[in-house]
Amino acid sequence: KDYFTIYDFVNAHHHFQDPEWDGEPLQPEPAKPPKTKSVCQVCGQDPCICEKPQPELCPVCGNDPCVCEMPPREMIKVRLSATKVIEFDSMVKTTFWSADGKPISHEQFLKQLYGDLPEFFKSEDELRKIWSIPGTRKKLMEELSEKGYSQGQLEDLRKIIHGEESDLFDVLSYVAYHRNMVPRLERASKARVQLNDYNKNQQDFLNFVLDQYIKVGVQELDESKLPDLLELKYNALADAKNQLGDIKSIRDTFIGFQKYLYKTRAI
Repeated sequence: KDYFTIYDFVNAHHHFQDPEWDGEPLQPEPAKPPKTKSVCQVCGQDPCICEKPQPELCPVCGNDPCVCEMPPREMIKVRLSATKVIEFDSMVKTTFWSADGKPISHEQFLKQLYGDLPEFFKSEDELRKIWSIPGTRKKLMEELSEKGYSQGQLEDLRKIIHGEESDLFDVLSYVAYHRNMVPRLERASKARVQLNDYNKNQQDFLNFVLDQYIKVGVQELDESKLPDLLELKYNALADAKNQLGDIKSIRDTFIGFQKYLYKTRAI
């Protein structure tokens, strides 16, 4: 509001009139004529009822407006053998290193890893067996790291092949055997239906572990994470033992159920 109103109930303004100073009173401004509605020149209606043309959809993503990446991702193919080709995203910026500490290209890293993996496991079934047990999985990761394939390097590899939602198991299986990478959510969903052999409290805890696995990754399945998971779920170890039994029973449950995540190859 940019004005205020004064009510002069006692006509005090008469004492301040000065015609010489005030001059002639201004005439009120004439009222403006009401605006006429503008009607559509085609249909003659207001608002317009003409049929609107369909939006032109992007031929790539099928949306309007276009939601394609700008610029689009460029996938580069790497031939690992006569029958095996792997694609990686050239737009993901990362640096790979050889075992002697020298920077190498994405292609060199992939070819080197592909050639070295048979030293660690001879088949996909052997990899699955190793990966299903926290102890042997940890040992494999340590051996890979000693060879120059640290967890950080493997995480970077997972990014360039668009495997962020998958397990590192899938990354290794994809490079070694060109298997489709399975999202952690899908692996967890398949594992949940295998938990009928556990009691209600155990199932509740294992479902919590699977939720953490989906959010964070396979590192949540390491034995060293068990105390943190129990504290996060139950707030105190004593409360966890009341629900799940003694420490040995809890540990056996935590380790034993992991085979269901990798029991069969989901593609």
